[in-house]
Amino acid sequence: MNANKTVLVVEDEADLAEVLRYNLEREGYQCRCVADGQSALAEIRRNPPEALILDRMLPALSGDEVMARLRREPKTSNIPILMLTAKAEESDELVGFAMGADDYVTKPFSMKLLLARLEALLRRRAVPAAASDVLTAGPITLDRSRRELKVGDDLVALTSTEFGILWELLAGRGRVLTREQLIDGVLGTSAIVTDRTIDVHVAALRKKLGKASALIQTVRGVGYTLRPVSDSG
Repeated sequence: MNANKTVLVVEDEADLAEVLRYNLEREGYQCRCVADGQSALAEIRRNPPEALILDRMLPALSGDEVMARLRREPKTSNIPILMLTAKAEESDELVGFAMGADDYVTKPFSMKLLLARLEALLRRRAVPAAASDVLTAGPITLDRSRRELKVGDDLVALTSTEFGILWELLAGRGRVLTREQLIDGVLGTSAIVTDRTIDVHVAALRKKLGKASALIQTVRGVGYTLRPVSDSG
C-alpha cells in the first residue's frame, strides 16, 4: 500500500534514525535519512519526498527553521510534515503547529502510533480526483485534486492540515463544525491533540486568506463555520 511513497527522516540520533528507517521500510515506504537541517533542505529541494518526519532540535539548522523555509517555498509548502521531538509541553506543540507542522509526536513514542499518524497524513494528501473536488465560496476556490487554493486570481500556499480544515468548512456549507469534528475529519480519530491545536491552524489559515478570512466565523464555545456566500458581503 505504501510502495513508492518516499519519506525523509531528519533525525540526528543515528540509532533512532535507523529504527525509523527499518520500520518505515518494513511498512513498504522508501526511506531516506539525513542528520541535520542544511542536509534536509538540500535533499528536499533535489528530490521532494511525499512526507517528512522532522526533529525540532537539529545541528546546523533547527527543525523549526527547516519547516519555516519549506512553508515559504511554493514547491515545498504542502509537503506533509510530522514533527518528532522531545519538546512535549503543550506550548511547544502549539508553536510547532503554528509554524506549519501537520502533526506532532513527542519522544518517547509508540512506533505503531507514529506509523498510523504518517499514514493518515498521506491518505489526506492522496485524494482521488472527482467531480466534487472543486469547492467555492465567495472569492475562494479550493481544488482538492490539485491541492490548490485560489483567493480571487491569487494562488495561496497551505499546509496539508490547513487545506483539510478549509475543505471541511467549505464542504459543510454553513454547518457549525465543532473542534472535535475538525480534529477527527482532518487529523483522524487517532490524533491526540487539544482543541487549541485547531484554533492555531485556523488562525494561520485566516492570515493566509486575507480579506476572505471573514468567511470563517467562530461560534463561541462550539467551533467554526463557513459563512454562506450570500452573507459574506
